Amino acid sequence: MANLLYQQIEMLSREKHIEPEVVVSAIEDAMVVAARKFYKTEEDLRGKFNPETGQVDVYSVQTVVEEVTDPKKEITLADAKKKDPSAEVGTEILTPKPTDVLGRIAAQTAKQVILQKVREAERDTIFNEYNGRVGELVTVIVKRAEGPDLIVDMGRTEARLPKREQSKLETYNIGERLRVVIKAVDRAAKGPQVIVSRADASLVQRLFEMEVPEIYDGTVQIRHAAREAGERTKVAVMSRDKDVDPVGACVGMKGMRVQSIIRELRGEKIDIIPYSEETVAFAQKALSPAKVTRVQIVDPEAKKLEVIVEDSQLSLAIGKKGQNVRLASKLIGWDIDIKSEEEKRQEIEAEMTALTAPATPLTSLAGVGAKTIEKMEAAGVNSVEKLASMTPEQLMEIPGIGEKMVDKIYQAVNRFYESGTEAVATGEGATTAETAEGAAEGGEETASSVSAGEEGPAETAEATENPAESSTEPEAAAGEETANAAYEAEREATPVENDGNAGKSEEAKSE
Repeated sequence: MANLLYQQIEMLSREKHIEPEVVVSAIEDAMVVAARKFYKTEEDLRGKFNPETGQVDVYSVQTVVEEVTDPKKEITLADAKKKDPSAEVGTEILTPKPTDVLGRIAAQTAKQVILQKVREAERDTIFNEYNGRVGELVTVIVKRAEGPDLIVDMGRTEARLPKREQSKLETYNIGERLRVVIKAVDRAAKGPQVIVSRADASLVQRLFEMEVPEIYDGTVQIRHAAREAGERTKVAVMSRDKDVDPVGACVGMKGMRVQSIIRELRGEKIDIIPYSEETVAFAQKALSPAKVTRVQIVDPEAKKLEVIVEDSQLSLAIGKKGQNVRLASKLIGWDIDIKSEEEKRQEIEAEMTALTAPATPLTSLAGVGAKTIEKMEAAGVNSVEKLASMTPEQLMEIPGIGEKMVDKIYQAVNRFYESGTEAVATGEGATTAETAEGAAEGGEETASSVSAGEEGPAETAEATENPAESSTEPEAAAGEETANAAYEAEREATPVENDGNAGKSEEAKSE
């Protein structure tokens, strides 16, 4: 009996990959729980497995003290001497508790405790083993689906392949073999603790290590990798040997090495880029296949780059849905702002116009209080033009300005520009009238005489408009000459001498 029980303990430990002592400890704890539930006592109980008899004994533990404060857990030295003559103060006295009286309910409780303890020990063993193998490439078999996630068999344990770690291009069948990387080990997970991935960039790195001997032996290094699973991957490589081409080594003869990896990833595109310590040169290579005109570092601390490309290369540099520039940004670790040469030229022209144009003070805005203006000026907004170029989100970042105040400010800006547009339109009309009516003097007097209905060009215009009242053709011809003179004056912006009827009107005016 004893040997049979211990054989079962050893078999269970081998199956669950845990030590036999862990199983024995679980059995002892289970018996203590069952005994406490049966006796309904608060005594300190301790279980002990006897490998010779195969019996699990339960003992009540009492500590020898000089003065007893808790009779259930303590015993005097005199009483202890009766049970054990060698007892001293501080030693423990073990009193056996009968276990043959434990019923079926206690046995069921013990079974549940044993299973729970063994399961916890198994999970601890799995965590300790796989926690140090994160990033390792392993082969698994698809076992079953749990919702959008897949449960895969790793041999010793099961692992979870979540939906977010699956490639967009791939579909999986039960029993299919997959290469995955160990992404993480989650101790708190209810199901399988090991999380594996088919979408992580480290999967591409591990596949290159398997296919490219130069990477495996360290001659060629993968410095960075950026991936959007199922779409495209960019890998930056460098060589420690100047005679070895890192890109050529990864591509292989006629592309055999990289094609093998592409097949494993179900047709995913892979860009292999030579790594450079210089950010500008690295950025130019990272945006491949687009050709970059120039790269400028905008903010070294915030890691921002401005990339200028030809107009025909803009869409290629950005990529489908911004994929190319997004992967390049991940690869080099900098934010990239791509502009075409035409966009850059327009931006520079706008900046020059803004520098040369006069700035309108914020006090010109009607309906905006002085305190609000002070807050905006404190934030560096000193003109109406700069205020008009800001977004509502940028305005709300200014301390003390809320959503309602932003609406009020924009209404004031709109009123300012509307009133300015009306003023400009009125001014242009007056200038045209002045020029057309009197190009000889070009002054306010001619305009006023025309508006007052005096003789001269006004009469000529009236005769031209009413042919029935016109008496002579020379007057109409004089009107045409006046209009031509006005056009010439407006075009050349220089005073000219009027002839014909215009001269006669001036003589009549002087008389």
